Amino acid sequence: MKILACNSNRPLAEAIARELGLPLTKAHIQRFADNEIFVEILENVRGEDVFVIQSTSFPANDNLMELLVTVDALRRGSAKRITAVLPYYGYARQDRKTGPRTPISAKLVANLITTAGTGRVLTMDLHAGQIQGFFDIPVDNLVAAPVFADDIRKHVGAGERLVMVSPDVGGVVRARSMAKRLDADLAIIDKRRERAGVSEVMNIIGEVEGRHCVLVDDIVDSAGTLCNAAVALSQAGALSVAAYTTHGVLSGGAVARVTASPLARLVTTDSIQATEAVANAPNIKQLTVAPLIAEAIRRISEERSVSSLFD
Repeated sequence: MKILACNSNRPLAEAIARELGLPLTKAHIQRFADNEIFVEILENVRGEDVFVIQSTSFPANDNLMELLVTVDALRRGSAKRITAVLPYYGYARQDRKTGPRTPISAKLVANLITTAGTGRVLTMDLHAGQIQGFFDIPVDNLVAAPVFADDIRKHVGAGERLVMVSPDVGGVVRARSMAKRLDADLAIIDKRRERAGVSEVMNIIGEVEGRHCVLVDDIVDSAGTLCNAAVALSQAGALSVAAYTTHGVLSGGAVARVTASPLARLVTTDSIQATEAVANAPNIKQLTVAPLIAEAIRRISEERSVSSLFD
């Protein structure tokens, strides 16, 4: 087994390699003057089980192309099996046609990854479960719930005063799963925009007054929905409001928005490398998923069950 890191999230790749007790495979990844990507694998990979770690986060197109070129280099170097480890799967939000003449980019990216020579994909908390079906190769979709559950017990608590909150109707399954894991109640934010140019109206389904509320989601990007939900919960009498989201995209003015919001804590994983602004924000924290991904890699290499990790 060999572990190869591309450039999108080197700290996470190095942490995974440490967990596995393996050195990162030596490779030379460079860009020419016109920004073309060139990859040279500096070790023999013939007949090896190779895991390539690369989140396709910002800049998504560059990181995706880097992954594809690396996989092609490994395939031409006669690697036995190439597994793309994507802690964050970019383009996942484009998983269906949202209007006439619009793409399904998540499917296009799946095709590109497969055609490049990938034999298997390991990812985490896909935005939509059906994306697994976009691939014609095996896909293991890890969940960050066990990591989050431990942290919630430690910093927020558990039991009858705890409520898991879905920030929209689409995330109910995720919030319900976390509520079951923590033996907590469930609430849902019903978000509506009455007409163009008028701010969203937040209706809360469930009892949150006098409770510790935890918003659960898979991606936080602009953080607008999350912060609006935190305001609505606070106005409804919540004792405290925290948020746990797997992938901290946090683009634009998201960090400033979170810092100024009623959120006591926004917790993400290190599936996306933290920017300086995220690292310095007083109420944003990252939890590492390196042990989780490392154990999944170990099990895949040894042909053991990955799903039993979450039993």
